[in-house]
Amino acid sequence: MTTLLTFDEAIEHAGLGRFQRKLMIICGLGWAADAMEVLLISFALPAIGEEWGLSNAQKGLLGTAIFLGMLAGAWLWGRLSDLIGRKIGFISTVAIDSIFGLASAFAPSFGWLVALRALTGFGVGGTLPVDYSIFAEYLPAEKRGRYLVLLEAFWALGAVFAAGLAWLIVPHLGWRWLLGISAIPGLIIFFIRRYIPESPRYLMISGKPEQATAVLRQVAAENGRTLADFTLAPPPQTAPGRLTDLLHPRLRRTSLLLWFIWFAISLGYYGVFTWLPGFFRASGMTLLPVYQNAFILALAQLPGYFSAAWLVERWGRRRTLAFYLLASGVFTYLFAAATSLNWIVAMGIWMSFFTLGAWGALYAYTPEAYPTNLRGSGMGAASGFTRIAGAIAPSLGAVLLGSGLVLPLTVFAISYILAGVAALLLPLETRRAPLADTLLT
Repeated sequence: MTTLLTFDEAIEHAGLGRFQRKLMIICGLGWAADAMEVLLISFALPAIGEEWGLSNAQKGLLGTAIFLGMLAGAWLWGRLSDLIGRKIGFISTVAIDSIFGLASAFAPSFGWLVALRALTGFGVGGTLPVDYSIFAEYLPAEKRGRYLVLLEAFWALGAVFAAGLAWLIVPHLGWRWLLGISAIPGLIIFFIRRYIPESPRYLMISGKPEQATAVLRQVAAENGRTLADFTLAPPPQTAPGRLTDLLHPRLRRTSLLLWFIWFAISLGYYGVFTWLPGFFRASGMTLLPVYQNAFILALAQLPGYFSAAWLVERWGRRRTLAFYLLASGVFTYLFAAATSLNWIVAMGIWMSFFTLGAWGALYAYTPEAYPTNLRGSGMGAASGFTRIAGAIAPSLGAVLLGSGLVLPLTVFAISYILAGVAALLLPLETRRAPLADTLLT
């Protein structure tokens, strides 16, 4: 006898086990590689600036370049993942950011380096929305939030590796070796990703229930389970999701608030962390302690993620997100107001802890807020606002640094606090809620 199952019931029966853990590692290593590509420029900036005699404005442009590429990549790849599937972007984006990241190490001039970092960003920007869409669609509802936050923790691992490599490489071998070595992990991950199947949830709403069923059986088998004969209940018939549907009355408030939160957290995060080595240098540290302390702050991100992964299933997504954003603002201001090197590092650790925990909660909430036929577009649009802020933040920091350290850091602290207030206004709590497939469900 054949049983009729909804997709959520089928993925529940397929279980949470080896397949999802393997997918999290594959997605996560890609995220770590992307984090290295995004953040390593901030660690290389002091050395690049000294070699080429760059002004603060030029350093800001170099920090901005990758975000301009990420903006285009987020919107294009996020939309494509809803139109033609998750897997093409899942594979291609990692290849793009790694190839151009490696080419950056051989840039003959400042102009070439800016262009190559922008092309690197085009791949990185696509990885973020596509990875979260495909991973969320393989997860049962009960543990989905925790696993989505844990995936974001791989960003912290990438930040730790970027800071550690900068500490070990830049003072001895120079910034080109840093850029070159950091691109290698992504090239390896590209070959591994080819073996991950298309999202069964996407296959189902695309009118391919047999293929979706086959993938679900593969997931169950890898998790040590056997699925009895079943048929997937068809989703409500609807036209493919359109970008304008992100502002449908049922989604408008959620989308507008999320876009603001993504913009504001990114303005604060990239404003602070792009210039973090510069802030340390301006506080009187020499080059080697700069990298050592940046490494310590990167390590502080890991417990921030793990604590958020626990709280999103206890408190819920909204409350966790709001708390971590408000705490990020408080500790960023205390970081600005610190008057001794020890106090600067201590406040920086807490700032790093809460900021990256907030990112984890935000990445858990956003894909859950959109139906399957809009999930890639929703993640891409939100991620696009991150890239706009990321493009603005380095140059804004360069301008504000002319007035000292307190002003730019205070601006970034206020940005976090406003994002926290917006998080409290989000209309939906998505903890343990089934994912919708269309606006009708």
